[in-house]
Amino acid sequence: MTEPLSTGRLFVVATPIGNLADLGARALETLAQVDLIACEDTRTSRTLLARHNIRARTVALHQHNERAASGALLAALAGGRDVAIISDAGTPGLSDPGAWLVAAAHAAGLRVVPIPGPSAVTAALSASGFVAGPWLFAGFLPASAAARRRALDEFDLPWPVVFFEAPHRIRATIDALNERYGGERELLIARELTKIFEELVRLPLAEAADWLAADTNRQRGEFVLVLGPRPRRDTSQAAGERVLELLLEAVPGMPARDAARLAARISGAPRNTLYARALERAGRQKSG
Repeated sequence: MTEPLSTGRLFVVATPIGNLADLGARALETLAQVDLIACEDTRTSRTLLARHNIRARTVALHQHNERAASGALLAALAGGRDVAIISDAGTPGLSDPGAWLVAAAHAAGLRVVPIPGPSAVTAALSASGFVAGPWLFAGFLPASAAARRRALDEFDLPWPVVFFEAPHRIRATIDALNERYGGERELLIARELTKIFEELVRLPLAEAADWLAADTNRQRGEFVLVLGPRPRRDTSQAAGERVLELLLEAVPGMPARDAARLAARISGAPRNTLYARALERAGRQKSG
């Protein structure tokens, strides 16, 4: 058997996140020409493909079978066949299957071709109005309350953080965000992006739970949350908080009032603010 003259290409194709009219011309052309389309759910993708009369063979590639199914796809690529990977909505590999297959294709020296397009992450960011610059995509927060609180400790950042959330957990996540960041952050809630019941609102985080509770319809659909950046703190405040953390770590059991007083004297930061931080830290440790 002769070897193929060249290997196939793995196309990573972004598909609409709701509105089927958002499928790009290049994505459409690619899906019409490839030999195989790996779908997160072939039943979901069938609607999109049928609309555009695309008849390429489809195979399932989801979170439960990605590694097992990737072997046949890599063999097809090595044999010169072009393969596209799509998720149910948006860009594969971003909280959706695909990353493992793409990594394996790179490791095998196969060509990977991105076909950019719809993304719930960038759609929400573009409509948030938060200052351009660095941002972090955090995906879905952990389901358990304790793990969620620990995760949120990592996102006290001076730039926006983007989360995905499901309708059955949206209230708990809003409450957790408010508990951790409530007084000083803003939040964009983007619900059902590009779909019939799309809704976006930017408001103080402390008001988000009331907004959600005001209409039960607001708790339906798929959510993207953009947590606004942490307000800038002056140098003395940042230094004070760092000194406070070091004191509380170095002297277990030190009263919050004493730690705040010493940290304020060393850094020049306001003692009352540092005391509030110390109490907040103690509360998180007790509840965790």
